Amino acid sequence: MRAVINAHLLTMDADGREIKNGYLLIKEHKIIDIGDMSELKAQSGAEIIDADGALVTPGLVDAHSHIGMWEDGLNFEGDDGNEDTDPITPQLRAIDAINPLDKAFKEAFDAGITTVVTGPGSSNPVGGQLAAVKTYGRRIDDMIVKAPAGIKFSFGENPKSAYDSKSQSPSTRMATAALIREALFKAAEYRRLRGCDDTEDTDKPEFDMKHEAFLPLLGREIPMHAHAHRADDIFTAVRIANEFDLKLVLVHCTEGHLVPEELTADNPPILSGPILTDRSKPELKNQTEAAPAILSKHGLHVSIITDHPETPEKYLRLCAAVAVKHGMSRSDALRAITINPAKACEIDGHVGSLERGKDSDIVIWDGDPLDIMSSPKIVIV
Repeated sequence: MRAVINAHLLTMDADGREIKNGYLLIKEHKIIDIGDMSELKAQSGAEIIDADGALVTPGLVDAHSHIGMWEDGLNFEGDDGNEDTDPITPQLRAIDAINPLDKAFKEAFDAGITTVVTGPGSSNPVGGQLAAVKTYGRRIDDMIVKAPAGIKFSFGENPKSAYDSKSQSPSTRMATAALIREALFKAAEYRRLRGCDDTEDTDKPEFDMKHEAFLPLLGREIPMHAHAHRADDIFTAVRIANEFDLKLVLVHCTEGHLVPEELTADNPPILSGPILTDRSKPELKNQTEAAPAILSKHGLHVSIITDHPETPEKYLRLCAAVAVKHGMSRSDALRAITINPAKACEIDGHVGSLERGKDSDIVIWDGDPLDIMSSPKIVIV
């Protein structure tokens, strides 16, 4: 048993509770109680951690990263994010490529980031299965929060660029969308036939690894994570998700700030960023640090991401601070790196807020989390 006492708790719960002199009780890596110090009963035998009035938050969550897939300090040898030999690869699993000994994991943990969603890149229209993992550990199987946590889809320039150079489809946005639709149609038919009663006069299809990988997506057990920068690509992703009744999470949504009213009609979770990068290609020409603020002010569900290694994972807090500088409220920015990404990735039953029953992912800060001069004093998972 551990007891964190005299803590200024920013809970990030549904009520946005702030407990200025609170406590947390932790047992077997779970929060078993939380409240005001005036309510705390004596805890015999508990390890006491005195926060001495410091701000305490949930461990930070990054909903879109490639940590462990593109390793720091390596080139091709540590590049395992894009299997660009086949444009449709839903069967690929991030957990088979993540290297938890990548230095970026320790740097992330030391920066207060305790959970990341990592996975394939954006060369393929369908890239593979994402994984939500803790940043502390040496064996990926012991770090998993949820796998698969979603399937990665990509629209826009990246699939075109990857395959046009091979004289292979897709070389247009039309072909990217068509390949995705074809794969989903085939998987949906496979699902229908596999589900037929044995008494029906229907031949069951042979096992197909790609189709099987789509089944949790088609059954709305996991979401479609759609990489899209340009406004028209964003709405192609929305269109396809609606056609197949898929849960949708928009990744990057770079030009979303140009069409926020139109996005409110479907209101998908938005993983905004990275904002600390250059405009390295045409579809980033309208990139702005104000995007998270604009989207959140329109009532959209916004998370802030690093897209590591585009922005190093350890700078997630800095991304949120920049968003505040450009108009996002402090409370929205804190939620955008805690409970919002947890909800978007459907892992909020485990992480993202300080509540009874959730994982004991806790950060004790030596200042305000959004002050770049602040650092974690203690990180607990």
